[in-house]
Amino acid sequence: MQVEIFNMCFMKTLSLWIILINHIHCQFYTHFFSRTYGPSQYDFNHYKPFSYSSPVNFIIPYSRPKIQQSQPPSSFYEPEGLISSSGLSNSSLVNNHFVPRYSSTILKSQNESGSSRDHRFLSLFTVVQFPKDICATSAGDNGTCLSPPDCRQKGGIVAGACANNFGVCCVFMVSCGQTTHENGTYFVNKGYPAGFNGTTSCQLSVDKISADVCQYRLDFEQFSLAGPEPINHICNYDQFIVSGSSPIPIICGINNGNHNASGPVVLSITTSGTEVSRYWKIRIIQISCSSIGKADEGCLQYFTGISGTIKSFNYEPVIGLHLSNQDYSICIRTERNFCSIQYSQCTDSANNRSHSFTLTGNTLGQNAVQSYLGSNNCNADWLTIPCASNVGTLMPGSITCVDRLCGGTLNAEPSVIPTTIYSTVKPFRLHFHTNSVESPDMGNIGFCLHYVQQPCNGKL
Repeated sequence: MQVEIFNMCFMKTLSLWIILINHIHCQFYTHFFSRTYGPSQYDFNHYKPFSYSSPVNFIIPYSRPKIQQSQPPSSFYEPEGLISSSGLSNSSLVNNHFVPRYSSTILKSQNESGSSRDHRFLSLFTVVQFPKDICATSAGDNGTCLSPPDCRQKGGIVAGACANNFGVCCVFMVSCGQTTHENGTYFVNKGYPAGFNGTTSCQLSVDKISADVCQYRLDFEQFSLAGPEPINHICNYDQFIVSGSSPIPIICGINNGNHNASGPVVLSITTSGTEVSRYWKIRIIQISCSSIGKADEGCLQYFTGISGTIKSFNYEPVIGLHLSNQDYSICIRTERNFCSIQYSQCTDSANNRSHSFTLTGNTLGQNAVQSYLGSNNCNADWLTIPCASNVGTLMPGSITCVDRLCGGTLNAEPSVIPTTIYSTVKPFRLHFHTNSVESPDMGNIGFCLHYVQQPCNGKL
């Protein structure tokens, strides 16, 4: 009897616990569904044996919000027509680096199915780099490969594409009264490519692009000013002057294809009179102190390569006259495995005989003027080639070579027949000198020589 009473009490107690637990569960889900999903179709009120009104805080399961893809700032620059073909239209060229126009650190996956979403963190910092190399335009000019914004910011002219269309070939052209800070700048006359006819004083200041720049190379791609006066060959009408560096002689006349090298400079061109149409286009190349193209000390002109052509300023077969007051060195870089060098006169198709080496004497007509040698004979105007000898010939007696050459014929011996001469003195260097008086000499137009370096094991 006692056992039965105990069992009945136990069962009643267990039932009460079950009812209470069910009530709590029902209250939980009622609050859960009503707060989460609003009014429910399920009614749990019949599980209320007593009132339960205390507030309950529920942790709602995390619902990942939609990820908004960032939009590109409207102020970012996008190159026109240069990048669209590559599929990277939302991109920009900045400081010669190809970078995204905009980027999102979190992107929405392309493969979404139902409620399953795959989010990825993608890096868009892939950079296409290209150096500031020299590039060529369709017009034949040389420019610098830059990004479009850099070219515009620096005041350059876009003249084609480079770096697989990621960059532009940027050409810099400046004229009178300006300053250039860019390598490869062209200094041109007013109104270029048309000629300039008038009186002016035109200056260009050239600043270094870096502290490592030791020299400037000036390439006269086009250079035509009034020539010197015909008596003493002095540049009285027009002048090209380089200031701010070691002394450089004043030049004038026609100097297409010539060049010189110097230090920090101000370039000045003065013209007078309206009888001549002048034009100039001078390319300015800045050379670093460690560059293989740096000229040796004291060289106004510097040539590289196994062969080439050397001309005095204002050399021109028909109307040219060599200039007075010239005194400068011409250097040729000795190439590897070459030990000597040969020189010969250029072809002169404008005259019955070659005037391509005429420094002293009356060379105005077509009669031959012989070569002169040594300091006694060549004391006014001369070209020095160290220890020069004719190819295949040795000088008689104790004299085996000469240094100073002048007259109207290139020859290491007194002769009216031009020949090829050679020198084994290294480094390869010539020196040209003229004084301020030309009379009684007449018709001398200077020199034009071809040079060819000879290998160390070659025959002279």
